[in-house]
Amino acid sequence: MHIAIAGNIGAGKTTLTNLLAKHYKWSPHYESVTENPYLDDFYSSMERWSFNLQIYFLNSRFRQILEIIESGKNIIQDRTIYEDANIFAPNLHAMGLMTNRDF
Repeated sequence: MHIAIAGNIGAGKTTLTNLLAKHYKWSPHYESVTENPYLDDFYSSMERWSFNLQIYFLNSRFRQILEIIESGKNIIQDRTIYEDANIFAPNLHAMGLMTNRDF
């Protein structure tokens, strides 16, 4: 089984993940910020790096989902792929921090 927690930054996702993992004896899976090559750049120049950051997050979370499925373990995750595609990217676009690009 795979359960993922969604919420704003600082809402308590990691705390809830810890509590549920401990209670149900599941493996917790946390969002890694130390391995993200775009995070520091994003905070120094959001308009320049927002697209790169969102593509990184989508790719990273998709790989995490595949790993979770392949593991066969009961896992609780402190972030979802849906937040990136349906909340963060549209918000960055609406704020003018992520502009349309030619593909």
